[in-house]
Amino acid sequence: MNYRHAFHAGNHADVLKHATLARVLVHMLEKPKPFLFLDTHAGIARYDLEADEAKRTGEADDGIRKLWALDPAPAPFKSYLSLVKRINRDGLRWYPGSPGIARLLMRPEDRIELCELHPQDVQTLKRATAGDRRVTVRREDGYHALKALLPPPERRGVVLVDPPFEAKDEAEQLLKGMRQALKRFATGTYLIWYPIKDRPPVDALHEGLRSTGVKRQLVAELWMSPPLSPMILNGSGLVIINPPFKLETWLREALSALTGIFNAHDHKVAWLVPE
Repeated sequence: MNYRHAFHAGNHADVLKHATLARVLVHMLEKPKPFLFLDTHAGIARYDLEADEAKRTGEADDGIRKLWALDPAPAPFKSYLSLVKRINRDGLRWYPGSPGIARLLMRPEDRIELCELHPQDVQTLKRATAGDRRVTVRREDGYHALKALLPPPERRGVVLVDPPFEAKDEAEQLLKGMRQALKRFATGTYLIWYPIKDRPPVDALHEGLRSTGVKRQLVAELWMSPPLSPMILNGSGLVIINPPFKLETWLREALSALTGIFNAHDHKVAWLVPE
């Protein structure tokens, strides 16, 4: 509950996560039937990259700022960058969190459920989304929401599970929540983000998700450096369950581009569990 994403907003992990989220939401909009977006660890709707927290770490300098500076932008990121530009008038100051991305893309008939435990961030999120009838902000454990809010009445949904991984049992909580969610809503699209510090915890998380028995689990990872030190963020990854059609192709193009833009060590797109 003490984690504050303001220190990390717009870093390389955010670019991977939010560009992928935007691509998935755009795919959902191709069908007329409404859908739910559930964010289990929402943070706030937008972050000030000129604030003390962001300046203290400077992580956006090696993330969104590098992508923003490119003209033209690589094709996979044009839609994502257009969202960032919509909340900035002159230059790059503001960065949209996942609630901000969802609000920029989703239609009046769609629904947004945002869960956050940090008391200050909950209030910031409520102020930012006040008057938006699509949005419900809950000061609630996001893992509990995976059981309480699924399946959605719309029968279509995107679920982002993006914990800070500060608790020692975070992976266990995540896997327990995902097992409950998949039993209740097996057809949903899930984006599960994780940090890459050391390799064994990542392999254990993958094995836990594989053990759910659910097929169509796609992995995307961007390694800024070899995953050798458990003390630093060497990279990040996503497991996408029930990915949209053609997302694999988009991810391969997007991660190949990011590897060059960020001067990253390597990347991977592969099926954890195939069709």
